[in-house]
Amino acid sequence: MQPAGIVLAGGEARRMGGGDKPLLDLDNRPVIDHVIERLAPQVGQLAISANGDPDRYAHYGLPVLEDEKRLGPLSGVLAGMEWAVQQQNPPSHIVSVSGDTPFLPLDLVLRLELASEGATDRIVLATSDGRRHPTVCRWPLAIRPALREWLDKSESYKVLGFIHRHDFALADFHGSEGDDPFFNINTEQDLEQARRRAVIAEQKGANRKGT
Repeated sequence: MQPAGIVLAGGEARRMGGGDKPLLDLDNRPVIDHVIERLAPQVGQLAISANGDPDRYAHYGLPVLEDEKRLGPLSGVLAGMEWAVQQQNPPSHIVSVSGDTPFLPLDLVLRLELASEGATDRIVLATSDGRRHPTVCRWPLAIRPALREWLDKSESYKVLGFIHRHDFALADFHGSEGDDPFFNINTEQDLEQARRRAVIAEQKGANRKGT
C-alpha cells in the first residue's frame, strides 16, 4: 500500500514578515501548488497540516489538519499520523514534506522506501549535498505513541532530536550545483531564486517538447 502524504504548511514565515509561505506566488501559482503536484502522484492519500483558517487551502479539496500542540513540524507529523490511522484502509507509513519545497523529486517516495531496506519501523530521512532535511521523511505509524509522548514530555521539539532516538536511515538525493531538490523558501532572496529556477525549468521543458 502506498504511504499517505502530509504537506507541512504550519510555518510562520518570520524571516519574511509573517504569513503563509506555501501561498506565495511562484510561476503564477502558489508554492504549495508545485508541492502538491509533485507529491500527490506518489502517495495514496494526501492532507495538509496547517493551523489557522482552513478555508485558505479549501480549494485543493484535501483534508486540512490542525495540530493541537503547535510545537513545530513534529506536531504536524503527529497530526498527519492521527489522520492516517483513521482512514478506512490505514497505510503503514506517512511521508512528510515541507509546504515551501517546490522542487521535490518525482521519485521521492520510491527512494525513501528503498532506503528503508525493508525495515518497516525505520524512519527514513532525505539528504542532499551532505545536508539532512528533517521534514522530508518517511515515518512508520508504529512510532505514533512514541512521538505523542515526546511532544508531551520533551523539552526540545526539534525533529532531528526525535529521529536520532529511533532507528533511522538516510536517503541521499544528488542535485547539480544550485539545483537542490529540497530547496526551501525562507527569505525574499530564496523566493527570487526559486522564481528564476522555475523559469529555467519551464524553458527546458519547452525545449524538450520542441525537439
